[in-house]
Amino acid sequence: MTGLTAPVPASLAQRAAALCLDLKANDVVVLDVRGVTDMTDFFVIASGTSDTHVRSVAEHVLEELRKEGTRAHHVEGVQQGRWVLLDYVDMVVHIFHPTLREFYQLERLWSDAAVVAVDQQQGALK
Repeated sequence: MTGLTAPVPASLAQRAAALCLDLKANDVVVLDVRGVTDMTDFFVIASGTSDTHVRSVAEHVLEELRKEGTRAHHVEGVQQGRWVLLDYVDMVVHIFHPTLREFYQLERLWSDAAVVAVDQQQGALK
């Protein structure tokens, strides 16, 4: 990220959530997990309607954030499209197929985390 300043984790999480909404992801939630875990600061959780939709949303988030100078540290699950994990260190984006989201229930697992309102004005598609 030469010459660029790293986004603040809260604004990065908002941006990722808005990018999920750009492609009509469902039930987009941002959790502030600071103070609950040391592994990251924010989770962005979203659902697609199919494997293809999950992949498309994940690729959109990866591409748009990369254009803005933020690259994922680790990516898992894009090929399968069932549960995609995009690890940006201070923020982790989880994009689920609906059946897996229901099964894993991350919001319930991390119920001690504060839910952050999603700013829907930050999306790339107008």
